[in-house]
Amino acid sequence: MELHYISAEHLSVGRVREILEKHLRLALSDDARARIVRCREYLDRKMLNPERPIYGITTGFGSLCNISVGRDDLAALQKNLVMSHACGTGEPVPAEVVRLILLLKIQSLAYGHSGVQLATVERLIDFFNNDILPVIYQQGSLGASGDLAPLAHMSLPLLGLGEVVHRGEVRPASEVLAEMAWQPIELQSKEGLALLNGTQFMSAYGVWSVIEAERLSEWADTIGALSLEAFDGRPEPFCHEVHAVRPHAGQIATACNFRRLLEGSEMIARPKEHVQDPYSFRCIPQVHGASKDTIAYVKQVLTTEINSATDNPTVFPDEDMVVSAGNFHGQPIALAMDFLAVAVAELGNISERRIYKLISGSRGLPSFLVAKPGLNSGFMIPQYAAASIVSQSKGLCMPASVDSIPSSQGQEDHVSMGSNAATKLFRVVCNTRRVLAIELFNAAQAFEFRRPLRTSPVLERLLADYRKQVPFIDDDTVMYPHIRTSVEFLSHENPR
Repeated sequence: MELHYISAEHLSVGRVREILEKHLRLALSDDARARIVRCREYLDRKMLNPERPIYGITTGFGSLCNISVGRDDLAALQKNLVMSHACGTGEPVPAEVVRLILLLKIQSLAYGHSGVQLATVERLIDFFNNDILPVIYQQGSLGASGDLAPLAHMSLPLLGLGEVVHRGEVRPASEVLAEMAWQPIELQSKEGLALLNGTQFMSAYGVWSVIEAERLSEWADTIGALSLEAFDGRPEPFCHEVHAVRPHAGQIATACNFRRLLEGSEMIARPKEHVQDPYSFRCIPQVHGASKDTIAYVKQVLTTEINSATDNPTVFPDEDMVVSAGNFHGQPIALAMDFLAVAVAELGNISERRIYKLISGSRGLPSFLVAKPGLNSGFMIPQYAAASIVSQSKGLCMPASVDSIPSSQGQEDHVSMGSNAATKLFRVVCNTRRVLAIELFNAAQAFEFRRPLRTSPVLERLLADYRKQVPFIDDDTVMYPHIRTSVEFLSHENPR
């Protein structure tokens, strides 16, 4: 099986996607291994004769930073940290996001600025490679000493505590470790803090959302093009000249993509009786394009984050420095994830408006897209469902990053709430996929009323593939299975 070597080299979002989709196994590069060992050995030497208290290593945590801890209690200090901070609640984190949390935590520790044992990192790799996923909960992090509660749940199984999901079953971590013949890790000084401080919970949700947002952006173009055809829309708003005089990159890319998607269509080439289309069709390049630009920006921010050391204190062996600072603060990605939620929600917002136009009984399409409306309600209520989902996404777009609630007796007096931004973003992405799936359900139905005219070869292939799973609706039937299948179609098929 192909390996991905964890190293200090640049990790791209594209490579992360490849690791997950191809189920690559992880291994430490020689350079990463040397960095981890060198940093740990430096810290061990530093602990022999500490010149002054070192936060979180010889002291308590948070507002307890002024309380010194004796050398004999340093290992207990780290274990106590993990246990006491495992206060997560709410729904479990989805498996695909947990895999990302493990990957990103391993990557961050491999830079050699965290002071962890090599054995600790290797055990995290064992979890990833054997699909042993710690049970982590979505609620509990403030996104500013890092993701303390969720990363504590990630760390519990290292100690033989907490629960894991293995082979589809939630089990005590101690049982699974025993089956694998693995001894629990005995944490050394600084290690609990290295594991719990960091932005990997937020970053994992953010990276997953960027990957999915890129896919949904492509789907929005493809489905939007099919809706344009079904609505007998005009091609002129997509010509290059229009966008060259307002050259936003995403706008230009969207218009270019539509010209490709519509190339060779009989439907788009036929004369049009109407002079203009509604904004939800005419302004697709401007709206979809703005979302594309936002996705690109957030991808850049998250790429920087996943290539960073984000725990505290930060250890610099070459400079003989152990610095207590704030790289765990989630503000850079909290703002970006709030922004991305708005951009992805807008793809759903404009999609719902196209759905509404398709069922409106205009431009030769029957009301609610059935041949005998009245007797049949047809596609009336799928639009209701889309409108409901879009409304929920709008509520979720209230930025989490504008809030801050002081904690730890005021020591942690400004927090990012980035974890809430991350989980809200996840829900918006899932919502937008559902809305686009409902649009595809409607657009495919609507285009059948344009036959025998044909759309472009690209869109005809899409329709043929879709019809293998979702039929044309002649008379009223139970609709929710078709919507569910449409959502799965968007999840598993590649955009054209």
